[in-house]
Amino acid sequence: MAGNWKMYKTPAETTAFFEKFRPLVEKSEHCEVVICPPFTNLAAAVTAVKGSNVRIGAQNIAWAKEGAFTGEISGPMIAATGATHAIVGHSERRQYFGETDESVMKKTVAALAEGLIPIVCVGERLEHREGGKTEAVLVEQCTGGMCGLTAEQFAKVIIAYEPVWAIGTGKTPTTAEVAAAHAHIRKVLGGLMAEAAGVRLLYGGSVKDSNAAELLAAGDVDGALVGGASLKAAEFLAIAKAAQSG
Repeated sequence: MAGNWKMYKTPAETTAFFEKFRPLVEKSEHCEVVICPPFTNLAAAVTAVKGSNVRIGAQNIAWAKEGAFTGEISGPMIAATGATHAIVGHSERRQYFGETDESVMKKTVAALAEGLIPIVCVGERLEHREGGKTEAVLVEQCTGGMCGLTAEQFAKVIIAYEPVWAIGTGKTPTTAEVAAAHAHIRKVLGGLMAEAAGVRLLYGGSVKDSNAAELLAAGDVDGALVGGASLKAAEFLAIAKAAQSG
């Protein structure tokens, strides 16, 4: 169960969140909990969860280790904070900052090189869904973003299916649509590497405590990448409990 805080919360607000959240989940063993705050909050978050089962991830990662890349944050910098994961290729990064399947591949490799677990995002826009191109888009993104990985690297990747039209809109696909998309992703990954059977597939897109159990019950869903609902300790806890009941 991963939470993407996007551009919300200061370090002080991050500490306050974990004061409420940590006691509720620190001994949980039914699922892995990863929270991805803004870069400026990574150190505070890592300190706040020390000694618990909660892990911290970054929302992005540069493909270079260092250099003249103003505003970028590298894998070694992220790893040095104690973070263990990094989101790669989120639709907002693709939409607003021009990320491509090629850059997703480079960033995935960069994360793996530093021992970070990449959460690689894929998903179609509304026009793709309405035009019957969902499967084609997923093929393109999965192959373009991961085709060059070795078997060892591939086994460490987490894939998050996030239909762009469902992110932050309150709209969610049906469980049948989620199951179909995940089954197709699994099939595509299987064509790339035999280790695909073990890759975890998360669903993301307007996940809330009210729909989490239903979405997690869809076929081949191993967890969720939660946006706005992860900003509130009680609601994210309820989603994590939905994973337990599922």
